[in-house]
Amino acid sequence: MNAPIFETAIPATSYLHAELAGAHFHDCWLTTLAPHGRTAMEMYLDAVRQTPGWVNALMSLRNSVVALVGLKNLGSLNGLRAGKAAADYRPGDRAGIFKVLRVSDDEVVLGDDDRHLRVQVSVCKVRHEGQDAVAVSTVVHLHGLLGRIYMLPVAPMHKLIVPAVLRRLQRS
Repeated sequence: MNAPIFETAIPATSYLHAELAGAHFHDCWLTTLAPHGRTAMEMYLDAVRQTPGWVNALMSLRNSVVALVGLKNLGSLNGLRAGKAAADYRPGDRAGIFKVLRVSDDEVVLGDDDRHLRVQVSVCKVRHEGQDAVAVSTVVHLHGLLGRIYMLPVAPMHKLIVPAVLRRLQRS
């Protein structure tokens, strides 16, 4: 299925909708999916397992550069614990580069805090024009100048990365 992937507002039903106040950056990408019965966590795991190689190369570059200013190495987006089932993830667990913050069948919220920013990502099952869809939302709150500098290259790359990951999810 090659449904369009488009930028939209963060769904009002998403936990992240309430996190928009004061955010420096936020976006949401949505696409319809064939009926599948997967939970939001299963969709997240399917998506990151299929991360394009160029995205992991960018993450590796990011990790090298930010180490110079003392920020943490996040590893790769698809750096998941082998054999761990979606149903076994709980708040506090790591799932790739993020920590699981909230999890339900319809939405998983993941995030990370560093001294320069707080990022939260949601994978939320929604209905769009009568079809099953997934909305991937991101909300970033910055902490000072380092966060602003960090987001200069990250924000435009994010607008390429999320749709590329969603294209892979469409195929799964």
